[in-house]
Amino acid sequence: MIPNPRQLTLLTVVQAQGSVTVEQLAATLGVTLQTVRRDVQRLADEGLLARFHGGVRPPSSTTENIAHKQRESLNADGKARIALSVAAAVPNDCSLILNIGTTTEAIARALSRHSGLRVITNNLNVASILSTNPKCEVIVVGGVVRGRDQGIVGEAAVDFIRQFKVDIALIGISAIEPDGSLRDYDYREVKVSQTIMAHAREVWLAADLSKFKRPAMVEVATLDQIDRLFTDAHPPDPFPALLAEAQVRLTVAAH
Repeated sequence: MIPNPRQLTLLTVVQAQGSVTVEQLAATLGVTLQTVRRDVQRLADEGLLARFHGGVRPPSSTTENIAHKQRESLNADGKARIALSVAAAVPNDCSLILNIGTTTEAIARALSRHSGLRVITNNLNVASILSTNPKCEVIVVGGVVRGRDQGIVGEAAVDFIRQFKVDIALIGISAIEPDGSLRDYDYREVKVSQTIMAHAREVWLAADLSKFKRPAMVEVATLDQIDRLFTDAHPPDPFPALLAEAQVRLTVAAH
């Protein structure tokens, strides 16, 4: 199932607010309770929402992410705005590493007119997007290809990345928890992301609002290991204080 525009808006509202009643969703979307209940049922059947009596919340799994095709659709506008904001900050003639994720894929598209970039990636989708730019050199990490999202993981990927030191790591993340930890689902992917961060002079995190307060099992890093955060809306409490304490430069993408 690919959610329709109304269902995508519903998912974005739920991700941003954490838990929402059916009545609140109907008022926000300007539709009937029956329509909301039907959408909620379909989205819950797909594992995109968790239902409770009278309302819904994001899926509570800390061990498994939403499917790649569905993540591509979720908050696509926010990810596109984040990508443009990141691309505007990336200079020409620099070296980058991009990791796995639909947000980094959006960033790759936004970098299509840059020149003099040398890009290392463990994301075959990113490599495919940037390979169409004749002024960009793309280096693909070796390792095990994960069929569900074209990500490359494993010890071979870690060893490959250790050869390099790049100007900027552009990373996405699955979850940012209220304790300031950045988290993901696959420990093999986490090992690669940690190596990417260790081999970059600056680390820029791109994450839309739905990632805040979302649970995931494996810790990648903490906010004090990030130099810049690009997002699509002002983060909820307690994140402004955490970002200030960690001296992370926050950029909220323009509408």
